[in-house]
Amino acid sequence: MSPKLPEEHDLPSVDLAVEVIEDLSPPTPPGFLRVVRRRLALRHSDGHRSEPFVYDEIDRRAIDAVVIAAHYLDHGVRYVYLRSAVRPPVAMRDPACCPEGPDGSQVALWELPAGLVEVGDQDAGGVARTAQRELLEELGFSVSVEQFHRLGPSTFPAPGFIAERHYFFEVEVAPNTRREPTLDGSVLERAGLVVALPLSQALASCRSGVIMDSKTELGLRRLEEALG
Repeated sequence: MSPKLPEEHDLPSVDLAVEVIEDLSPPTPPGFLRVVRRRLALRHSDGHRSEPFVYDEIDRRAIDAVVIAAHYLDHGVRYVYLRSAVRPPVAMRDPACCPEGPDGSQVALWELPAGLVEVGDQDAGGVARTAQRELLEELGFSVSVEQFHRLGPSTFPAPGFIAERHYFFEVEVAPNTRREPTLDGSVLERAGLVVALPLSQALASCRSGVIMDSKTELGLRRLEEALG
């Protein structure tokens, strides 16, 4: 017999604390990311402390990001914008490591527009301002902050090695107001392509593996749910 899945309100609380015993982080050279290495222990509610263990993680100053589902309705069909993004770690992935697909690698991924919440925007309204800026940079739409609406709660996409949090937004746009994206000046962003396709097709592409970016699939599913 399959175990009964708990309802949301039935999920047990996990009464643990993470205790830092020692910071073993290596010297940090200039760069976008830094490696954090700590000796940790788990402190239980009864006072018991686990044996120490070493844990590595990645950190950066702009730790969080926004994900934007920009959409419009055309003759009864809901369209959503996607942008191609060159991801060097994916492009250089060893195809011999659990290969999947024709060659086990992918140079660019189709994604919802996204961007980092910079240090100056790490406040109550900063994530919405970031979404506004990224929409202009990556798609070429200039809209007011008030037009953005949250798509559900934030998520941790890779909590095993980075504390990055994703904030999801949806915004309805008028296609005829789109201009050339302003971009952020990076080589990678200049290589991006923009497409608009039916939301149903985008979701089908997630199911078939054509769209492989997990934040994009989650944002598309949340958009479909929000629109009913």
